[in-house]
Amino acid sequence: MTAKQTFPWGPAAATGIGSMPGTDVREAVRTVTGSLEALPYLPELPARGPGADMTGRTAGLLAELYVRLEPSGWRIGDRPGADTRRARAWLREDLDALEEFTQGHRGALKVSAVGPWTLAAAVERRNGEAMLGDPGACRDLAASLAEGLRAHLAEVRRRVPGARVVLQLDEPSLTAVLTGRVPTASGYRTHRAVDRAVVEGTLRELVAVAGPDPVVVHSCAPGVPFGLLRRAQVTGISFDAALLTPGEDEALGEAVEGGTALFAGVVPASGDDPAVLSDPAGSVSGVRSLWRRLGLSPELLAKSVVVTPACGLAGASPAYARAALASCVRAATSLADNPE
Repeated sequence: MTAKQTFPWGPAAATGIGSMPGTDVREAVRTVTGSLEALPYLPELPARGPGADMTGRTAGLLAELYVRLEPSGWRIGDRPGADTRRARAWLREDLDALEEFTQGHRGALKVSAVGPWTLAAAVERRNGEAMLGDPGACRDLAASLAEGLRAHLAEVRRRVPGARVVLQLDEPSLTAVLTGRVPTASGYRTHRAVDRAVVEGTLRELVAVAGPDPVVVHSCAPGVPFGLLRRAQVTGISFDAALLTPGEDEALGEAVEGGTALFAGVVPASGDDPAVLSDPAGSVSGVRSLWRRLGLSPELLAKSVVVTPACGLAGASPAYARAALASCVRAATSLADNPE
């Protein structure tokens, strides 16, 4: 990446991961759009119940595949039932709120969906086992997700015509999929590790769905496969910075030098007392240290790094969630003002 290259959200950007507390989507969207000028996003409100969670919302996007809620979780069904209809109704309500509070918005706007491999680990076949255990089912699920995302992204672009839509694929189970650590239904065994080339190819196909628009992959799990994601041609990689190890420095450096943005989760994602967020500049001290270790140009720091909470904010109080987003904005500004 050269100094002249830019991302659509611009330098010194901050954003959230996805979820917000509460059940009032208008209030959540108002908070997000009012707090995040460079990269606002469409929030999820899992407190509303099944279908408003990230897996349920994404399942509602699937084309010609339908899900129903069982005691064990989401399972493929034969027809669109009440659970699918509820998920789609909530998404329409969410998009209505987004359209209302983004009137005149021009610039980056992030929407998220569960990625194909975490979805395959979460959604069950009719026999109760995860779709991950059947390669053909995984291919069908990825194709259905791709078609559903095409329609979803087109709808967002229609509703917010000035937006440059950024697609975030949530893949918290990606490392477990790659290392064979996703448990079977019985819990006594694990599903076989999926070949890395297959994982990479599927992700690359999902990246292509967004066309020229950016795609970010988020994982709040340890061992994010930075190299694989970079080869899959994602624009950015979102992670919990507290989980990084020194052994990942080289992969991070290669990602930045290859033009990949880093969405660094440095602000604590849960809490009740906003006072713990009193040092935004200090929260990104680890990012500065990483930059120095890698020998990267200071002028690339604020251009390459987007500051985020460590994960979603659904477990926080509303006051804390507002303060966390504001802290991310101030931390991102501090990176631009004092990159060294």
